[in-house]
Amino acid sequence: MTSGTFSLDGETFDVDNNVWVVGTEDECYVIDPAHDVDAVLEAVGGRKVLGVLLTHGHDDHIRYARDVAKQVNAKVHLNPEDSMLWEQVFDVPFDAEIHEGSEFSVGGVTMRAIHTPGHSPGSTCFYARDLGEGGVLFSGDTLFNGGPGATGRSFSSFDTIIESITNKLFPLPESTVVLTGHGDSTSIGAEKPHLQEWLDRGH
Repeated sequence: MTSGTFSLDGETFDVDNNVWVVGTEDECYVIDPAHDVDAVLEAVGGRKVLGVLLTHGHDDHIRYARDVAKQVNAKVHLNPEDSMLWEQVFDVPFDAEIHEGSEFSVGGVTMRAIHTPGHSPGSTCFYARDLGEGGVLFSGDTLFNGGPGATGRSFSSFDTIIESITNKLFPLPESTVVLTGHGDSTSIGAEKPHLQEWLDRGH
């Protein structure tokens, strides 16, 4: 976990971000290397980094991605539908595109990209079916312990994130562990019964 700020629409907030390192003793992927380059490099620990995967383009998730990638000689991957968010931070493009169904394999485990727009147009989750009983979902800011990610800012939509969660994530096994972009982990089974509450809440 790293700490820093998130800025959008002229507002800035203090945030704690979860950074996920997925791999073996020899090689790995880094998901959302936020805020603290040194802390991320310490977690990598000299392993070969096969890629830096970004769940979406908000500045707390991407601002240090290029610095981390440069240090470990890896490419930065992002869904191109979040290009406008990337361009608010960087004047050079990211290295590689993520699309629905893109696959990233390490140590016999494959993470499959699931495009889940709503929190942002390009928001993407990564599902590793072979980790644990029901797999592991790296959900970014699409699904949290307690509900969907925030949708009250530019380029976001509550109706869209609900559709993404309902149609793309809830069909996963209920035992799927959900490792989030912020806060505590959860599971598909723990969140699924609360859909109507989120709809009633409307955000």
